[in-house]
Amino acid sequence: MSAASSALVASKLNPDLSNWDPEHEETWDSRLAWRTLWITTFSLTLSFATWYLVSAIAPRLNDIGYTLAPGQLYWLVAIPGLAGGLLRLVFMFLPPILGTRTLVSVSSALLVLPMLGWTLAARDTSTPYWVLLALAFAAGIGGGTFSGFMASTSYFFPKRLAGTALGLQAGLGNFGIGLMQLILPWVVGFGLLGTAALTPQSSAKGDLVWLHNGGLVLIPWALLAVVLAAVFLRRVPVTANFREQMDIFKIKHTWIMTAIYLMSFGAYSGLAAQMGLIILNVYGDFPNAPNPLAFAFIGPIVGALVRASSGPLCDKWGGAIFTFVGGAGMVVGTAVTAFFLNPTSVDQFWGFLAGMITIFFFAGLANAGTFKQMPMIFPKRQAGGAIAWTSAIAAFGPFIVGISLTMISPTAFFIAVTVFSVFCTWLAWHYYARPGAPFPG
Repeated sequence: MSAASSALVASKLNPDLSNWDPEHEETWDSRLAWRTLWITTFSLTLSFATWYLVSAIAPRLNDIGYTLAPGQLYWLVAIPGLAGGLLRLVFMFLPPILGTRTLVSVSSALLVLPMLGWTLAARDTSTPYWVLLALAFAAGIGGGTFSGFMASTSYFFPKRLAGTALGLQAGLGNFGIGLMQLILPWVVGFGLLGTAALTPQSSAKGDLVWLHNGGLVLIPWALLAVVLAAVFLRRVPVTANFREQMDIFKIKHTWIMTAIYLMSFGAYSGLAAQMGLIILNVYGDFPNAPNPLAFAFIGPIVGALVRASSGPLCDKWGGAIFTFVGGAGMVVGTAVTAFFLNPTSVDQFWGFLAGMITIFFFAGLANAGTFKQMPMIFPKRQAGGAIAWTSAIAAFGPFIVGISLTMISPTAFFIAVTVFSVFCTWLAWHYYARPGAPFPG
């Protein structure tokens, strides 16, 4: 925005933002909107890193002295997904009640609890399993913030920029998943933030490991997010009480988009959480078995980058076609992966990895498409609620995937996901992507 246009906005937009309306240039401050996007996205990236902190640490717990069974590890990694889904059902109602500044500030501060908790748990292998489960649930705070942050950000941008803004925020936020899984193998190798004097853990191989750094490294950044939100964010006049926000459940498209987003982000988040354990349990008994931590971050980062980069394309061509193509690609990816889950050779791992990356890639496309669609399908206030609700249900992905893998074989699970993806892809085509569909945007 030029200096002249900024002055024009300043003269027509009330200082208290009481006449805020992004659909009209004279009552919209683009600088405030983009500032809100970047600060909220910074906090959201930390939120996702916190949400997936357990999935990054869990494969190393037995290596430092814990004696957890495979089922216990699956549950431990699944609990943040359960917590994230439940907490998103709370966070979805908060944006019009608390406002953006309070929501982001308080949420960022709450992230410190699981960060500190896992820092301490990694230093004490006598920690009871129920405490580990409680800390895993606390990590779900990071997953819960998404429904509040995304709905809040949708208030700041006009519909023509919704795909770009929400795609960037969600995509870069999702990057926190891969970031956590990428940096953990590195930061556990040395003393950090002046804590070299803290006693490291000894691995089964006799190496020294600072596993507590996984949580510790995030704490200063979370505190920075608190300060940035408190100082630079504002509240826009979108308000609604709990009862007023319930009207989205009377709309058919709320439920259709919920199913589609459960396919895309539910699978993305669930497989991102469990991929390390799947690699360990399916390929871990082979000689020269692949290191789960060396590969678990690749898929989530691919999906996050695709989601972020697809936002502007969705604004140009509409989100529905990206949702449909993403769903079709997920069908292919899940079907291919199913063929590599009963391996007879470690060499089959590369087929498994290719199938998983295909799933993450196309999930990124579908995720970007759905978040462009919802501001086009629903009015402004309802769009925020629909975004929050669908993201809340999809956040159960890590829990659903984790628990499913304790009940059925990986092959049966991937076949089930393939069938569900076929159904959701048909929904995307029939209601949104086909010629003459009522909401093609």
